[in-house]
Amino acid sequence: MSGMAAAETEICGVGPVASMGHFAVLVALFLELTVGGVLFQSAAVSQPEVLREHPQVAPLYLSILVLEWGLFYYIWKGGLRRTGTTLRALIGGRWSSIKDPLRDAALALALWFLWTMVAIGWDRWLGPDHAASIQSFLPRGGLESALWVALSLSAGFCEELVFRGYAQRQFAALTHSWWIALCLQAALFGVSHGYQGTAACAKISIYGALFGLLALWRRSLRPGMMAHAWTDICAGLFGI
Repeated sequence: MSGMAAAETEICGVGPVASMGHFAVLVALFLELTVGGVLFQSAAVSQPEVLREHPQVAPLYLSILVLEWGLFYYIWKGGLRRTGTTLRALIGGRWSSIKDPLRDAALALALWFLWTMVAIGWDRWLGPDHAASIQSFLPRGGLESALWVALSLSAGFCEELVFRGYAQRQFAALTHSWWIALCLQAALFGVSHGYQGTAACAKISIYGALFGLLALWRRSLRPGMMAHAWTDICAGLFGI
């Protein structure tokens, strides 16, 4: 039986990993970020000169680092611990031999390549996004690049745990369907990136769906965490 089929047959026995009130607060936070993203785009479009200059991004990166680990703490302290769910259980995919991390690394590389092809095809099909660019916020120089790598590694761990782990599990407990849960977490992941514009939100939702599929098939967040971190590193340092 495939990983997806096995996961679907087990859904009736899957309970939430946190209270639904805890989950609702998190969803509300991401919806607020969506509103903030819309305001950012509106301000950037009306004042395009703001994005032409490279700002001091180190404080921004540090603040996002705090936000990423704040989300992790919220999930772990306020959610998982109160239901007795361990991080290991939510992440899944125990490594019992050297073959296991190598297999997950290979899956991560394959997922990164697939996503890169999807992103290229998306851009060629729909053309360039006319939303305000965030290119000026990408790293320049050694210190900013080092902070970007730290931020990318943190995002890979924290965001996969939050979206493909916690949110996907919570949606599954609510809807009794991993497929619906997959779509809902992908949509939430997309709208949480509202600061990048509407078209980017749609594209990032596809990203979330691909990563959610791998998590369900592999029954582990580990390859997705690797692929997510590498995707962000490549985007910031190499423009890929």
